[in-house]
Amino acid sequence: MRTRQRGSHLGLLLLASQLFQVGLDNIPPVTLAVLGLNVYLYLFPAAPLMKTCVSVQQAYWYGDWRRLLLSPLHHADDWHLYFNMVSFLWKGMRLERRLGGPWFLYLLSTFSLLTGLVYLALEAGLTELTDNQSYSMTCAVGFSGVLFALKVLSNHYHPGGVTYVMGLPVSNRYASWVELVLIHITSPGTSFVGHLAGILVGLLYTAGPLKAIMKKCAEIVTSSGYNSQPGAYYNSSGSSGYSGSAGRHSGYNQYSLDPASSYTGGLTEEEQLEEAIRNSLNDGGRTNHNRASPPPYGFHVPQEGSAEDIRMRRLRRFDS
Repeated sequence: MRTRQRGSHLGLLLLASQLFQVGLDNIPPVTLAVLGLNVYLYLFPAAPLMKTCVSVQQAYWYGDWRRLLLSPLHHADDWHLYFNMVSFLWKGMRLERRLGGPWFLYLLSTFSLLTGLVYLALEAGLTELTDNQSYSMTCAVGFSGVLFALKVLSNHYHPGGVTYVMGLPVSNRYASWVELVLIHITSPGTSFVGHLAGILVGLLYTAGPLKAIMKKCAEIVTSSGYNSQPGAYYNSSGSSGYSGSAGRHSGYNQYSLDPASSYTGGLTEEEQLEEAIRNSLNDGGRTNHNRASPPPYGFHVPQEGSAEDIRMRRLRRFDS
């Protein structure tokens, strides 16, 4: 089981360094607030890690549904937090400026909840298909599922471009899937199912009914009708930055009229993330951390106890 590594808080210091390099004034308010909330809940967690991670066992069998809200906002150690938040920083700056703050906040809330629900459904399905209770015991924590959903959305807005995944040029259309496999291969401790859940939620929004459902719900809640707002956000946020002559560029370079372009240097999101890590992790930092750095997109936390023990508890619960 992965546990919190409080140590020197180097990951927190590096995250603070990246935020100040970008400039707090350049970070849209919702993105900055979500970053701040994740940092706050790392320093002052709402509950111990094993009571915030989400699993079929804890959420469905034992009825602790609040974990769906807590798990995306808690991280196991400062490196886990650092890599997830640096990745979220670049996604948030682009998507919030494109969609507008209110819709982006609505999107994050929906993605966070749905990613957890889809994760539970996938793990429950694997349990039934394989008759292996370990899938229901696997407890996931971290923002990485939401990051994968946001990545699908970002790639949807930049079709035909190229994204570099671990140094390999990949079409934006397939980048999320390639990244899903490569991260699982190179970092076995990550939650493959959690990341897959994020991709599926992103596809529900870009190619499924989720966006229409969200607009309808927002329209019902607000008397003025919120369904017209996203289009206005697109127009006011410079969506023409990826059309016309800018369309010659690939990946995130297409968003050339984005106000963030002045400090991203024309790099893609992955290149910015790599640059952020290179700028922060100097040789001395590596020397002081001989252990392998945690993967950038989170991991799962296996539950204690044997599969047979869990099965018996489940049977006793159903019998009662």
